[in-house]
Amino acid sequence: MASVAAAPATSIRKKPRLSFWQIWNMSFGFMGIQFGFALQNANTSRIFSNLGANADDIPILWVAAPLTGLIVQPVIGYLSDRTWSPRWGRRRPFFLIGAVLASLAMLVMPNSPTLWIAGGMLWIMDASINVSMEPFRAFVGDKLPAEQHTTGFATQSFFIGIGAVVASLLPTILTKFGVANEAVAGVVPNSVKFAYYIGAGAFLLCVLYTVLTSTEYPPEDMAAFEREKNRVTLLEGIKETFTGVLHMPKVMKQLASVQFFTWFGLFCMWIFTTLAVTKHLYHTTDTNSAAFNKGANFVGVAFAVYSGVSAAFSLVLPIVARKFSRKLTHMLCLTAGGVGLLSVAFITEPWMLYLSMIGVGIAWTSILSVPYAMLAGVIPANKMGHYMGVFNAFIVLPQVCASLGLPFIMKQFPSLDPLNVVVLGGVLMIIGGLLTLRVSDDEKIRLPAEGEQGLTPAFETPATPNPAV
Repeated sequence: MASVAAAPATSIRKKPRLSFWQIWNMSFGFMGIQFGFALQNANTSRIFSNLGANADDIPILWVAAPLTGLIVQPVIGYLSDRTWSPRWGRRRPFFLIGAVLASLAMLVMPNSPTLWIAGGMLWIMDASINVSMEPFRAFVGDKLPAEQHTTGFATQSFFIGIGAVVASLLPTILTKFGVANEAVAGVVPNSVKFAYYIGAGAFLLCVLYTVLTSTEYPPEDMAAFEREKNRVTLLEGIKETFTGVLHMPKVMKQLASVQFFTWFGLFCMWIFTTLAVTKHLYHTTDTNSAAFNKGANFVGVAFAVYSGVSAAFSLVLPIVARKFSRKLTHMLCLTAGGVGLLSVAFITEPWMLYLSMIGVGIAWTSILSVPYAMLAGVIPANKMGHYMGVFNAFIVLPQVCASLGLPFIMKQFPSLDPLNVVVLGGVLMIIGGLLTLRVSDDEKIRLPAEGEQGLTPAFETPATPNPAV
């Protein structure tokens, strides 16, 4: 499955600008995907704790998620580049397959009878979510002209925010309606179980909406596409996928360090916020107590706040990026997120965590859109899925490092508190923001697809320096 030759540059399809509703339809499925990720991020540590995991065991149990992404995302991106069905298109078959598998895994995850089964189900669930998610990133590059890339990714961020708000609040909402929020040792509370059941249905229905309401462009040269698809073996294709890191565009290399520090910081927050809040604000480490489960529900509400802020901020992010440049915008947003995590060390009442999450929400919007908008204009058109998958390795690697490194550090320093790790996440996010200033986001061309003659414009003529596209 080697690279697909494209038509000469003189015949490259000019992508039309899409309407509001077309961008809405092609992005709607991301709301369902975020039901899966938000429930995972807010409740996985809680499920592991309910099943008997110690604080220093939890990071290693999380390692399944990033390792799965490291393997699945580049391969799915590569395969989706080389898939075409007249009825289902290129990316949409992967949207649907991933949604079906992820929804089934979400039904099983909260019913895991033992810790090792829960860890295994996290692996399966995350792999399935990644099958759906990775092609959604390439979908924007496939469908939208370059000047609408930031709008496309920001719209995805909007739906990510909406999905995450609802999913994060589900256990609390269900508790308000009388669903049990406590359970005996070794059992996950019904509030979490039912939240996962609702999330599974939402995931499948939202993705199905995008599959049925969106279309895709066929390959420029179908005969060349079929020849290349049949000429190279799957094994050679996978090899090219994992050697793609050696041939990254300059902007992608520069963004790699930004992504590493950013996602290491996020992983610190996702893993340890529940343990930090329940210990310092609810004064308990008993994972079966009413106080612990109340605090865990509150963390879900706080995560809903940052997701809600993200959804709201996504509406103005393209305007901000156009005015101040994308890299300056990303730096400021990451700094806001880092300050938000640092402030967790100083809160004395649960409601104050909402203020911390405002900064995280601003950062989250930019994390989910600006790096991809920077990248989409400078990668070959016929390798959009492949390079988006390779780029996601720099999201996954810091999470693997966090999963493997944090347990070792915590065992070496028994006095190290979960709150300290959350603060560390804030420091790392600020470092990622500063590194953004090194990114050469002034490319006016994209790399040609193999077989193209010359280069094609990536942006319209800018009205202001360093515009958002």
